[in-house]
Amino acid sequence: MIRIIAGWYKGRNLKLVPSPLVRPLPAKLRGSLFNILQERITDTNFLDGFAGTGSVGLEALSRGARRAVFIEELPLAAKTIEANIKKCGAEELALVINKEFNRAVIKKEKKKVTFDIIFLDPPYRLLADRNPLKVIRKRQILKPDGLLIIRHHRRYSPSKDDFELIRQVSFGDDIFSIYSGKIIVKKGSLNELDTRKSKSNKAKKSKVSLDNGS
Repeated sequence: MIRIIAGWYKGRNLKLVPSPLVRPLPAKLRGSLFNILQERITDTNFLDGFAGTGSVGLEALSRGARRAVFIEELPLAAKTIEANIKKCGAEELALVINKEFNRAVIKKEKKKVTFDIIFLDPPYRLLADRNPLKVIRKRQILKPDGLLIIRHHRRYSPSKDDFELIRQVSFGDDIFSIYSGKIIVKKGSLNELDTRKSKSNKAKKSKVSLDNGS
C-alpha cells in the first residue's frame, strides 16, 4: 500500500500497479525527495516521468504544486494513475499521457509547455540504452531556473553532458542526481554557435546605441 505523506492529500491510500514492471518509489525515498525540494515545490508545473503509480506527482500536488503531468508508457499503469488522481480529487490539476517518454516530451514541446521541476524514475535497463536527459534538453521543456531529478542505481553514471549536475544524494544503491536547468553547451556545437551569434548581435546593438548617443 502507498500513502501520500504530507499536504492536502495526506493519508490517502493509492492503488498499486499489478505488474512486476513497475517499482514504486519507496515512501522513505519519496519523503527524502520532498525534503530536498521543500518549499520550492509550491506553485510549480511538475512533470512525473515514468510515473508508475503516480505517487511522486500526487505528492507534489499535495504539497502545493500548481499542476502535474504524468508520463507513463504502460497502459495498466496509466489507468492506475488516473484512478489515484480520482482518489485524491485532483482531476483538474493533473494530466496523464500514456505514451513512450520521448514521444510524450515531443508532444508537450509542440504545445510550448515547460516545467519547473522534472522527476524521472526510469527502468534501470532503459538508462543503459537511452538517455532521457537528451530529449529534455533538445526539446527545451525544462525552464532555465528549473530542477531535474533522476533516480538511478549507483552503478549507473549519470550524464554530465546535458544539464549542470549540482548535487547527488545516496540511499544505499539508490541515488538522486539533481540537475539545474542550465544546459551544458559543448564546444563546437550548434548551441555554442547560437550563443556566440546572440552575444555578437547584442554587442552590435550596444555599439549602435552608443554611436546614436542613446
